[in-house]
Amino acid sequence: MIILSANRLSKVYGTDVILQDVSFHVNAGDRVGIVGRNGAGKTTLLKLLTGELTADEGEFFVSQDTRVGYLKQRDNFDSEGTVIGEIDKIFTEIHALEAQIEQVTAEIEAGKSDAAQIEKLDRLHLTYEQKGGYTYKSEITGILHSMAFTSEFYSKKIGSLSGGERTRLALAALLLEKPELLLLDEPTNHLDIGTLKWLEQYLASYKGTIMVVSHDRYFLDRITNRIFEVEHHKVYTYEGNYTKSLAQKALRRETQQRAYDNQQREIARQEEMIRKMKQHGTEHLAKRAASREKRLDMIERVERPEALQGRMKISFKQNFPSGEDVILAKELSKSFGFGENKRELFRHVDLDIKRGERICIVGPNGVGKTTLLRILLEEQQPTSGYLKLGHNVAFGYYDQGQLLLNASNTVLEELKESYRLYTDTEMRSILGRFLFRGDDVFLRVGSLSGGEKARLSLLKLMLSGANTLILDEPTNHLDIDSKEVFEDALLEFPGTAIIVSHDRYFLQKIPTRILELTHDGFNEYLGKYDYYLEKKESLGSGKQYLADLGSENAARGGLQCDAQSTAPLDASQQRLLNKQKEAEERRRQRQSEKLEAEIERLETKIAEVESQMNDEKNAADYNAMQELSSAHETLSEALETAFEQWSALQES
Repeated sequence: MIILSANRLSKVYGTDVILQDVSFHVNAGDRVGIVGRNGAGKTTLLKLLTGELTADEGEFFVSQDTRVGYLKQRDNFDSEGTVIGEIDKIFTEIHALEAQIEQVTAEIEAGKSDAAQIEKLDRLHLTYEQKGGYTYKSEITGILHSMAFTSEFYSKKIGSLSGGERTRLALAALLLEKPELLLLDEPTNHLDIGTLKWLEQYLASYKGTIMVVSHDRYFLDRITNRIFEVEHHKVYTYEGNYTKSLAQKALRRETQQRAYDNQQREIARQEEMIRKMKQHGTEHLAKRAASREKRLDMIERVERPEALQGRMKISFKQNFPSGEDVILAKELSKSFGFGENKRELFRHVDLDIKRGERICIVGPNGVGKTTLLRILLEEQQPTSGYLKLGHNVAFGYYDQGQLLLNASNTVLEELKESYRLYTDTEMRSILGRFLFRGDDVFLRVGSLSGGEKARLSLLKLMLSGANTLILDEPTNHLDIDSKEVFEDALLEFPGTAIIVSHDRYFLQKIPTRILELTHDGFNEYLGKYDYYLEKKESLGSGKQYLADLGSENAARGGLQCDAQSTAPLDASQQRLLNKQKEAEERRRQRQSEKLEAEIERLETKIAEVESQMNDEKNAADYNAMQELSSAHETLSEALETAFEQWSALQES
């Protein structure tokens, strides 16, 4: 059954054509992946389908009684609302039913228990069950927990959440709404590997229809059965997942080019015959020439395939090679705070990296991956441990927030500031290789999109001549074409690369080994992502076996051991033990209250800093923004530490 169809949709902004004559249909239960370059019109297409934008031409239809849910790149949350408050808004109908049930129950208990009232209560209970009233609270807890929102987040104000947290909350809210048609715009941004796997499993069992814009090729391969590619203002449809669509796309272009070439040869042959007929000047041949011209004019012309769009050109070169030993680290640890407020990110980190290796670092959000990179760059000091850099090691660093770019510079100025030996002509030629053409070079860095900033950061890295690349989530804002060019450049790079990434397609292509960072150091996997998954699962099975074995041994022999070691306490010993427990509980309560006050203070400070960062005066001041960003990072780390300590107290 067709749930959505579009017919000749077009959208134009001024003289810029975004979409033109776009037609397609979506069947109930389809999982459609929407791909295309940054700026191709993918988000515009979704906004047309939700009615947020109006098409200049054409129309689309959504089947009757179909609820549409839309995950935007920017949410519509109330900044003053709380996490749980925004989620509760989804269930207003259930809350209204609860109020009615409570009211009718009270009336019955007050003696108004006639047959009509009892029947009404039965109907309300049935409707409540059908709407999910008995399960919605557990669903809220389950989905929020899967999106890394534990109970201590529930009372937090939306305005205090990071961009990534707001994205995850918007996705959680949409999944709880359970619309029949789910439209998702970049849902995998800001998710770690564990959350990504959970989302894939959830969407695989989702009963509705899904249309998802994504640059995550692994994700698209796992969940989609159709691909819509937005290219040259058109939408091309392919059956199967992303990998299968590549072969179909190549075949489509090849078939279209062959048909075009064949027709052009036939047109040229006919035109030559017409020319020769006209040359003879006889009336008979002139009539035949005119007849052939008419037939030629009536031929339906095959469109020439659009030229392949330009691709970013990257080639990482090193000015000089490093020594064989690049980085050696022993027993590195990093912690923040002191005494009872001390929070340890990681410990027992050992590293031995050789020239030419491509090391990918994975791990859950918050474990300290970015902090570790900054320690390797010697921008931060470890709390303990030993770090030695090898001979001739020259670092090039890509930071995922692009905070190393000056927002007030133009693109051209940003490049000239770092590399002054190039002429303007040479600079513009280099920028053209990274798709900054014409007047694009005069755009302010602060006005660039995430993908454009990523390209500019990669260009600066390419020109640096570094022999050791330190990359923090380098593929986050790149479209699929740019990712593939970047990956190929890394594979050809003769130096060393240390990369933090959650991009599983990237992890399947790039690393010579994967290091998983935990609070107790690295787990090493000598292979790519599939090998990492296989080994991780087998290790998990082994740990479960040992846990089961321990439980079995405890069941067999534990009771006897307890009987031998536990003797009844006399009255004085019991009183002493009770006093110790009460004292410990009072201490824990005081510490909990102290941490709650500290959390509130830090949240207030973070909100103040974010307000200053949003101030237009500060946005144009590079030094001020650097100081505010540094303060925000320090406060956020302290807040995370306080939350973890508070959580540990509640669980103890």
